[in-house]
Amino acid sequence: MEWFARLPEDCISEILSYTSAVDASRSSAASKELKSVAQNDVVWERFLPLDYQEIISKAVSPLKYATKKDLYFSLSDSPILIDQGKMSFSIDKRSGKKCFMIGARELMISWKGCWDFIPNPMSRFSEVAKLRSMGWIHIQGKIKTEILSKNTMYAAYLVFLLESKEGLRSSNTVLRLSLNDKSRKNGIKKERIESRETGKLAKMRGDGWLEIEMGRFYNSSDDEGEVEAWLTEINSPYDKSGLIVHGIEFRPL
Repeated sequence: MEWFARLPEDCISEILSYTSAVDASRSSAASKELKSVAQNDVVWERFLPLDYQEIISKAVSPLKYATKKDLYFSLSDSPILIDQGKMSFSIDKRSGKKCFMIGARELMISWKGCWDFIPNPMSRFSEVAKLRSMGWIHIQGKIKTEILSKNTMYAAYLVFLLESKEGLRSSNTVLRLSLNDKSRKNGIKKERIESRETGKLAKMRGDGWLEIEMGRFYNSSDDEGEVEAWLTEINSPYDKSGLIVHGIEFRPL
């Protein structure tokens, strides 16, 4: 490691920028010389998404950060609201890949008259959707593939809470990837559909919410189109009530 620390600073910065945020953080503990280089903005700029400036310019509240390293960990630890609070943005701490959540108000929810849109202290959004009582549900969200990280495997998650014990035990989820086929002049779209039964696959998140994985898809470098994810429950003999929907999150695996 001593020989590495004796390299020119710009050379070390270039090398570290091709590693990862985790590796750069570890290297800063190796020596005083490496610490100063590993915190360089040139290094951390490479770990951030290429379009991060465009994204954070849409933030509801201005971001304050002293260094690009501060910005990186701020975005990985604390999602920000963008697009007038309709969506949140964050990055994966290990990879720097982009994560987005669509708030409940922007989702397509059938029979909205059976839902209340109310504040919730646990939510990053101004409102969540709370189901009063209904025998079946249909919740759908979509996102453009262009804004997601390229060459990345993603999963969609319904993020929610439950006030009743019935849960979503007979629900089905569907994920549809609809892409423009550039190889065809008529613009016909290619589609891939994945369907699954959710069963009891809800998991507790670190922020106190529950989540159900709705499906997975690979976002390649030339994909242009959109991904739709929806959850339905139409065959349950039970009336649903107390389901609180936070949003649908698209997160890299």
